[in-house]
Amino acid sequence: MSINGVDTDFAVMIIWGAIFAIFVLKLFQSIRLVPTKSAYIVERLGKYHSTLDAGFHALIPFIDKVAYIHDLKEETIDVPPQECFSSDEVNVEVDGVIYISVTDPVKASYGITDYRYAAIQLAQTTTRSVIGTLDLDRTFEERDLISAKVVEVLDEAGSMWGMRVHRYEIKNITPPETVKNAMEMQVNAERERRALLAKSEGDKQSKINRSEGVMAETINRSEGEMQRRINEAEGKAQEILTLAKATSESIERLAVVISAEGGQSALRMQLGEQYMRQLDGLSKQDSRIVLPGNLVNFEYWMDSIGLKDDKK
Repeated sequence: MSINGVDTDFAVMIIWGAIFAIFVLKLFQSIRLVPTKSAYIVERLGKYHSTLDAGFHALIPFIDKVAYIHDLKEETIDVPPQECFSSDEVNVEVDGVIYISVTDPVKASYGITDYRYAAIQLAQTTTRSVIGTLDLDRTFEERDLISAKVVEVLDEAGSMWGMRVHRYEIKNITPPETVKNAMEMQVNAERERRALLAKSEGDKQSKINRSEGVMAETINRSEGEMQRRINEAEGKAQEILTLAKATSESIERLAVVISAEGGQSALRMQLGEQYMRQLDGLSKQDSRIVLPGNLVNFEYWMDSIGLKDDKK
């Protein structure tokens, strides 16, 4: 009996020791230190009780339980690649990434089973529906449209799921190899067309520049020739004016000298000398000249031009 009694007491001590250890463990588990930007959902007897914010909290052992833990920081979720058909029946593979954050921990816990999985599924279905309205070429150009539509749909659903979708980015849009090769050929053809167009534009501009240069050179030469002729004409005109002015001044001075006392006699004498010099030149041998009969009458010629001898 003593042996059995010892065994019974030992078993009872083990049981009470286990109960005490469990109690101590639950007591420690009831003390919660919530980190910053985190939220703990507490259930009391299986029913939602409270949301624990950042800081120290003490729960009632065996009654309160932390059912859900949410990180309130913005997180990224990869959207796996999926096959989508464009409006022109081309199969493309699309993947992306979602940036979300929990705004209402209670709704994120009880509004949906797994908000992350739900966001991925909704993003994929929305992406397929948007790409189905676009042709292949526009799917590469309208990434912003696709992203905006996915964000709009996710944000509307996220208000019920206690989360907020900040943005959605498409990482890759991969067409089939045959389409990709055709697009590469199209891009190469477009690049070659642009190169030929640029070359032709360059040749055209070069010819225009050369013709404009020749035209400018011709204009400059003609203007230079015109200016040269104008300058020569102005020089000749100035020369004529100067000679006329000098002749006019000499005639006026000659007239003044002739009108002075003894001026006509001096002029007659000078003309007489030139007259005799010219007559002497006519006496050369082998010279035959027909002259008027009164050529040697010097007085007659002087009287005919109005130069009378002052002594008469």
